[in-house]
Amino acid sequence: MILLVKLLFAHLIGDFVLQPKSWVQEKEKKKARSPKLYIHFLIHGLLILLVLWDIQCWFLAMLIVVIHGLIDFTKLYLQKKKNKTKWFVIDQVLHLFSILLLWLIWEKPNLEIKIWVESPTIWIYATSLLFLTAVTGILIQVIMAKWSNAIDDGKNQSLDNAGKYIGILERLLVFTFVIIGRWEAIGFLLAAKSVFRFGDLKESKDRKLTEYILIGTLLSFGIAILTGMIVLAIT
Repeated sequence: MILLVKLLFAHLIGDFVLQPKSWVQEKEKKKARSPKLYIHFLIHGLLILLVLWDIQCWFLAMLIVVIHGLIDFTKLYLQKKKNKTKWFVIDQVLHLFSILLLWLIWEKPNLEIKIWVESPTIWIYATSLLFLTAVTGILIQVIMAKWSNAIDDGKNQSLDNAGKYIGILERLLVFTFVIIGRWEAIGFLLAAKSVFRFGDLKESKDRKLTEYILIGTLLSFGIAILTGMIVLAIT
């Protein structure tokens, strides 16, 4: 496992700490003609050899650098201005997946996958997280549909899908706090959200909007707390 951690450490240093913004901009502009691109690959290779401190791992380091280069080239030539965020995520996921795959091939760890797959706890947590992220938001929208139609908020000044992701994050946080037994943190989170929402409610002077936000918040928190308590009860 320490080999995987070292490889991830080298990747994070090479991709984020030792890659200035000016290098990124030059790579996006010149692509394969950018000298900084190849210096970036060289830094990754040297970092891997440095953290592993074992010359016998040179082939592993070379494989990671080559795969890293292929992923970076793909990103540079396929990403556009409007989808840079999406390609950043894809780029990092592919890097992490390639590191994990090479680690599995190189070290052949005994992961006992069958035990993980058959573990009730794994399935309980996976189901709970899926419910809180993908399902609960839709459930709350359905429950509150008749109230949302009654609210005329004029121009939409909200970020796209901002409410959706805020809801997902707050439910995951509440679920985590319930699982680890930090109930006071839920109160702090609720208070923090109330502070941020206070300005909107004060400016709107709309009782319907106030009630709508309050119901949505309590539903979101309530479902997350209930889910956490059920998980604790059956695990």
